[in-house]
Amino acid sequence: MKKNYLTLLLSSFLLIPICLGGCSSKNSKVTVTTLIENSASDNKNLENQHGISMLIETNKNNILFDTSKNELFLKNSEEMSKDLSKVDSLVLSHAHYDHCGGVKPLLEKFNIKPDLYVGEKFFKDLEKYHYSKGGGPKLDFTDGKEGYTYIGIDFDENYIKSKNINVKPVSTENKLNDKVTVYGGFKETSLEPLNPSMQIKTGEDKYKLDNFEEEVAISIDTDKGLVILTGCSHNGIVNIVESIKSKTNKDVYAVIGGTHLVEADEARIQKTIDYFKKLGVKKIGLSHCTGDKAVKMFKEQLPEETFVNSTGITMDF
Repeated sequence: MKKNYLTLLLSSFLLIPICLGGCSSKNSKVTVTTLIENSASDNKNLENQHGISMLIETNKNNILFDTSKNELFLKNSEEMSKDLSKVDSLVLSHAHYDHCGGVKPLLEKFNIKPDLYVGEKFFKDLEKYHYSKGGGPKLDFTDGKEGYTYIGIDFDENYIKSKNINVKPVSTENKLNDKVTVYGGFKETSLEPLNPSMQIKTGEDKYKLDNFEEEVAISIDTDKGLVILTGCSHNGIVNIVESIKSKTNKDVYAVIGGTHLVEADEARIQKTIDYFKKLGVKKIGLSHCTGDKAVKMFKEQLPEETFVNSTGITMDF
């Protein structure tokens, strides 16, 4: 009897996973849902608009990446049964209205205090404008006529503090958990020069070029490789992807989000496509500020990899 008891005890012990070095959560699923984006969804109950907001669900965190330009992403989240009251981390890619316009509606609807991850200079220069010299394309924030249009945000650091939100400034990188990291500190490159239309107001009728020092992007470590999420890529999509790849020394499986090729010429778009071809990215989800011309060129040259990451798309990694 005693022998049988010892045998049973030993068998039970062998069924328990031994994790002296820490059990890996590498195989745990990460779900990325685009709550709202420029492109319409097949689900007619979902709203689309100029902007972007993505929800990242892991076994440890619920992370909201950008909030588009107003409260519509909240309506979509309800339609998709995504409970934003469980969001514990909020990441804002940069200080433009079409990425941060839903911050106040979010915080005023839910009694939540998510950690706020922003570039360390996010609150430094908030007087952000778009300049059109006239004759340009009509976009959400400009009719193409000559002049300056305010494209900044509707809150400041004092508002965030009044909500008792913990601000986590991102200099180069901040890990949210073992799979998700926020990266910043991107610098301008010759391949992707800063857009002269993007300006910061410094005084009465005085402006300077916006270098988007506050811009951040997200990287998710998966079994297939890195999944990189971007808001607008004002510092250049190639620059952002290459910076993250060089820091991690890992292959890039997917790039999803805004690429800001909407105002780029064909030569720059082609160089971007050539980079993605060389890198061997398997999934390219073009969003928001990519532009019809760039989407067309990507689909023609990388048809198997390219898709429009439209409102309502959900992906598991």
